[in-house]
Parts: sequence; C-alpha cells; structure tokens
Amino acid sequence: MVESFGTRLQERIRALGPLCVGVDPSRQLLEAWGRPDSVEGLEFCSLAVLEAVLGTAAALKPQVAFFERFGSAGYRVLERLMADARDADILIVADAKRGDIENSNAGYAEAWLHDRSPLAADAVTLSPYLGVGALAPLLAMATQTGRGVFVLAATSNEDGRAIQTARTDDNERVEELILRTVAEINQRDDGRGSVGVVLGATRDRPAFNLSSLGGPYLVPGVGSQGASADNVARLFDRCPQGTVLASVSRAILEAGPERSALRDAAQRWRDDLSAALL
Repeated sequence: MVESFGTRLQERIRALGPLCVGVDPSRQLLEAWGRPDSVEGLEFCSLAVLEAVLGTAAALKPQVAFFERFGSAGYRVLERLMADARDADILIVADAKRGDIENSNAGYAEAWLHDRSPLAADAVTLSPYLGVGALAPLLAMATQTGRGVFVLAATSNEDGRAIQTARTDDNERVEELILRTVAEINQRDDGRGSVGVVLGATRDRPAFNLSSLGGPYLVPGVGSQGASADNVARLFDRCPQGTVLASVSRAILEAGPERSALRDAAQRWRDDLSAALL
C-alpha cells in the first residue's frame, strides 16, 4: 500500500520542523524586490525562495493565482518550481483551492494529484462549498498516489467567517461539519490520513476536538496576519506531534531578495515554530 501523505508529512515535520513557506510572487512583491512584474521576475522570485529555504522548511506553498496570471508561461514557471522542489526533496502544497461538482473534480484530480501531470503536487488545497462529497475524485486520487489534500474549514481571512460559522439545518457550524466529515474520512489503521484541513491561526478554537482529525492541519495567518508561533501552539495544543504545518509567507518574503536574508528569516520562524510545537 502507498504510504499516506499524512504519514510522510509527519515524518518531514519531525525531521525539519513545522514551517511551510508561502511562495506569493505578487506584483507588489516583485517590485519590492526590484524585479519586473514579468515571467522572468516570477521565475527569479520562485527559485530564490526555494534555494533559500532548503533544509529549513518542510514544505513550500506556491499560491497558484500569482503564476496563473501569466497564463501558460506562468504555469511553466510553476512546473519548474515543482520539479526543482521534487529534486531537492521538499514537499509542495499547491494553494489552488480547487473544488467543483464531482465530474469536474475528476479533472482537477488528474491535474494536481496524478503522477503523470507536471502540476502534480504533494498536496493541494480544496474548497468544499459545492459539498465535501463532491471532492470524492480528489480524495480517491490522493489515496491512490500517496498525495494529500487540505480542505478549507476555517480560513484566516475575516470575510470567510460569515460562511464558515453559519449553521446547518442540524445547528452545526459549517466549519465543524467540514472538520467532522474529514475526521470520518480519515478513519484508518495504517497511519495518518491523507485528508487535512486548512484552519487559520487567527481563528478561535472550534468546538470540534482538533486532536481527533486523523490528518494534518495547514495553518495560515502566521506572521503578517498577526498570529505568532505561540498562538499556533495554543490552538493546536492537544494535536499529535507533527500534524501541524504552519504557513508563513509575507513575513519571510519581505526579507528578500537576498537569499541570505530570506534564509535567516525562514530559520527564525522555523526555530520559533519548532520550539512551540515540537
């Protein structure tokens, strides 16, 4: 049987620490780095971040939107980043937030999780708002290939709260419905499951027992959005070691473009997160 993504990620976090570095090459970031807002600037930024965090970050999280804005040329840069990351043995979480009806999700599964795809990531973020059940093709592909998914449950942005804290007909919050459903999917006997959730560090602790998810957490909102390593530790204090992957983007990227400065910023965050979580 293929080893689950949850197990691979847990081993990686225990070895390197719980830091995931976001790769968000926006126009504003490229300009701050003194680089053109172009495919060339996109490639320089992406590869510089990868080089700077090798041996420090457990994973990279490229925000697909910033590559997609350049069309096929941007996707070629993303494909190169992912290939180079594989060669360097660093995990890639594609922040694509895909999610549609089940038939369309079969296509997304082949794009982001199938071994033959140049976009195949170690994990991909998913939107559950057309139904968690509609994500079945993506979950099946993740299990088949040993890759993973992170389903949006409680994001770090304020605008998401109205939807995520709304209540179902059974008086259950939407975010807790997602957490409970993922926990049910992850029930298995061979290690951590492949289905994780996105739960922002700036959110209040939900009523759901976070230690019972059976899969990993991807935690945005750390750094520039206000959450510290200690905030993450308090929110996930009962969770098994190695199941919390904290994503830091702007607080590291703004230290660039010098690789040494990026490396120093990443190492500081890695050390703080490791001390708090491991």
